[in-house]
Amino acid sequence: MAHPRISAQLPPDIDPTKAPVAFGRRGLPKLNEELQHPELLTRQRALMALCDLVHDPENVYQAIRFLDNLKNLLLDEDKTVRQKTTEVLYIMATHSIGRTNFVEHGVIPALAQLLDDPVDICRWNMHYALKLLSETPTGQSGLVSPLVQKLKTEKEDIQELILDTLTGCLRVEAFEALAKGSVSVLKEKLRHPSQAIRCKAAEALMAISVPLEGKNMVFKEDVFPDLVNLLEDEDSEVRANAAGALMNSAVTTQGKYAAINAEAIDYLLPLIHDEKSKVRLYAIKALTMLSEAPEGRQVLLKHVPEFRKHLRDSNATVQRAAEIAIQVIEWKP
Repeated sequence: MAHPRISAQLPPDIDPTKAPVAFGRRGLPKLNEELQHPELLTRQRALMALCDLVHDPENVYQAIRFLDNLKNLLLDEDKTVRQKTTEVLYIMATHSIGRTNFVEHGVIPALAQLLDDPVDICRWNMHYALKLLSETPTGQSGLVSPLVQKLKTEKEDIQELILDTLTGCLRVEAFEALAKGSVSVLKEKLRHPSQAIRCKAAEALMAISVPLEGKNMVFKEDVFPDLVNLLEDEDSEVRANAAGALMNSAVTTQGKYAAINAEAIDYLLPLIHDEKSKVRLYAIKALTMLSEAPEGRQVLLKHVPEFRKHLRDSNATVQRAAEIAIQVIEWKP
């Protein structure tokens, strides 16, 4: 028989760790009020609920209005509040509207305050947000110097994020990184036991060696032998990035001879037949650079038939690179 007794148990679809969300347009403003509540549990529950809501771009657009409150919560004494705040921010950074407004509202310097946070997950979330922001030209900031320093001491999974962020920054502006000795730090990471870190370090070196100052620093730090060693790496992406870094660094005369002296030609030649088109492309382009030196051309003239095989490569860009390589190798004064 039915009775009017009300159960003390919550309905099965209600999560007690999250704040209940008000209906309609009142939902996010109510959470914003709770983010400023003096009671710790209220702030925690509001952040838990907000983490779910900001996956929706429409909610991100509304949440931008209380970015100042989120910036304040980054310095909260409670580690759970800091963790969930950084999580909310990196989820918002996955949306273009979020990234754009982060720059306008000074969120990047606020995030940087957690570079020395004692909680690993807070730092991971913070670095992931910075990585996403570094992928947009307007998301660059003066964080290169502290990031290079953190690359020496952070945990491996966070080092990967730092390298991604640095690569994004270096593609826009490499001079700050060069002034802070980043090439020597990246050189050390080329020998790291982690395949992911070796790969990302080589990618960062490929980016930093685009400007002339970067090419000169790669030569000065004698990075060529380490890049050549990576040409035999088991991972194709590592091989591709190492070949790409050699391709950029060997544009200068001193770079060409440094690469030739490091036996780069012998290690690059097998890669022109690599399964991955990106590896083939960078290897052919790197060899083209080295063939501009008389010593390199003398060696590569014997291998012109190997380049001709790629005139019918499945990748049109590789075909064009092979055609240019043959022209350069066979050039006569």
